[in-house]
Amino acid sequence: MFSIRSGIFSNKILWAAVISWAIAQALKIFTSLRQDRRIDWSKIMGPGGMPSSHSAFVTSLAVAIGLTEGWDSGMFAVSFVFAAVVMYDAAGVRRAAGRQARVLNQLMTIMLKEGHFPATKLRELLGHTPFEVVMGALLGTAIAWLMLRSG
Repeated sequence: MFSIRSGIFSNKILWAAVISWAIAQALKIFTSLRQDRRIDWSKIMGPGGMPSSHSAFVTSLAVAIGLTEGWDSGMFAVSFVFAAVVMYDAAGVRRAAGRQARVLNQLMTIMLKEGHFPATKLRELLGHTPFEVVMGALLGTAIAWLMLRSG
């Protein structure tokens, strides 16, 4: 048990990914402050927003594996494909689901005003713009590079 715990705590690849995710989530508070002119603490754990923490997480993982295992390794190939799928999903499928939620919320508001049924709002901010995905990927790359090349 001790070796598992010490192995996890000394795993630079894992920590590069986790730290990238945490920094991206924390940055969402400041980017939303700039956009909304108020602090929204729900952004720290919510989906969507700038930068994409999903992109930061998986890109950091892939870059850290590339730096340690080699850019021609099977592990890098798997992590690269995994990162590409996650980022495509963040900018494509989840963003489309958010747009659909916005339209459904508008329809439910109309129906509620007409007295047809009580409405429950759907979460609209699910995905990311391509810019948010790219910025998350750049953040993840920088964190992995700093953590793995600094020692």
